[in-house]
Amino acid sequence: MDDRLQLLLDSFWPLVWGAITGTIPLALISFVLGLAIALAVALMRLSRNRVISGIARVYISIIRGTPLLVQLFVIFFGLPSIGWVIDPWPSAVIAFSLNVGGYAAEIIRAAILSVPRGQWEAGYTIGMSSRLTLRRVILPQAARVAVPPLSNTFISLVKDTSLASIILVTEMFRVAQKIAAFSSEFLLIYMEAGLVYWLICLVLSSGQNRLEKRLDRYVAH
Repeated sequence: MDDRLQLLLDSFWPLVWGAITGTIPLALISFVLGLAIALAVALMRLSRNRVISGIARVYISIIRGTPLLVQLFVIFFGLPSIGWVIDPWPSAVIAFSLNVGGYAAEIIRAAILSVPRGQWEAGYTIGMSSRLTLRRVILPQAARVAVPPLSNTFISLVKDTSLASIILVTEMFRVAQKIAAFSSEFLLIYMEAGLVYWLICLVLSSGQNRLEKRLDRYVAH
């Protein structure tokens, strides 16, 4: 068997295992935390209090106006200069969560605004408070609108986790770097890593389509 083909076969499972144990958990944890941040920031953005709304605007502007790589470097390499030393994995989670929070906040805000004002009034009519109406009436409807763009955000995050390799987080691309350095077959191994990323995204896209179709059943046309 050709040596390069054998290398591809031998390296495929380590790459997949790196995705299972590193890339996917990192993306999932960061996405869940990012959604929590996004919801809080979106509600702050909708607040009538100008100070609270202004803080949310500044946060979103900073996150969306600076590269993710810079955010990652600020947390891992920058914070130690003021005494805050954070390990690679938590640094990556913090950076990715904050980044998701900035982008997803606008998605959630737009989804909330897409719910007709009458839904708020309906909640008030039956005696619900603003908070209860938001939780039981508005957010469930907004979630159906937000699912497609949030799903795309998650798929992008899975690919962005490759940046964590720069701060030595052991995820799939870091595994690919080690294999490539050992074998000196950089093009071959990096192309194989790209193939694994592509396969993961295909699976996620398929799941996204199924979820959207399922949610679409409950939307009146």
